Amino acid sequence: MIVHLSESRGQADHGWLKSWHTFSFADYYNPKRMNFGALRVLNDDFIAPGMGFGTHPHKDMEIITIPLSGALQHKDSMGNTEVIRKGEVQIMSAGTGIRHSEFNASSSDEVTLLQIWVFPNKEGITPRYEQKDFSKIDKQNKLLPVVTPDRREGSVLINQNAFFYLGDLKEGASITYRKTSKDQGIYLFVINGEIILNNTKFRSRDAAGVENQDEISILALADSEILLIEVPL
Repeated sequence: MIVHLSESRGQADHGWLKSWHTFSFADYYNPKRMNFGALRVLNDDFIAPGMGFGTHPHKDMEIITIPLSGALQHKDSMGNTEVIRKGEVQIMSAGTGIRHSEFNASSSDEVTLLQIWVFPNKEGITPRYEQKDFSKIDKQNKLLPVVTPDRREGSVLINQNAFFYLGDLKEGASITYRKTSKDQGIYLFVINGEIILNNTKFRSRDAAGVENQDEISILALADSEILLIEVPL
């Protein structure tokens, strides 16, 4: 098990943007933190009111955005103009190339989000955008699939054999996850709360990557919100 505690992450403070990087990104470089299999980036971003990322390009990457609070204004070169909020999940398959901007849609409230990059299993595809609201779907004491390669249970589509799940665990709840194949790894990120995984305690913003283990069991020591990602290694 690879342990990535919250305080071990790279950090950037641009005033309007405070960001914590689980893996090497921008000015943060750690040769031991390049990726976890196909999982390349996991950024924990806090964006000040009215501020954001100007128009910039991406290519051949699957980019998933999960807002944790506030509202994020998205615009891209495909003509999509959307606002995404907590409970929603957005994915862009950058493919042959896409340009987009992301701004805090509020002039008074901070927006917080996770932005995650996954290497695609096929390059040069036509760029694609998808967004869905999962806020009304029950995920208490279970794992709700939100991003998958087969749209299972109404999830959004990813161009990779990767699976994203969100779960809300009540204190004392225990769940087990079994991965889809031996070639995959499991990456668990604690959004909020406190859990035990493999006899190790993890708190808010801690994470762990599990290899060579077919299934994992998670015990919630407090009410907890978790993100589980299964990716090819």
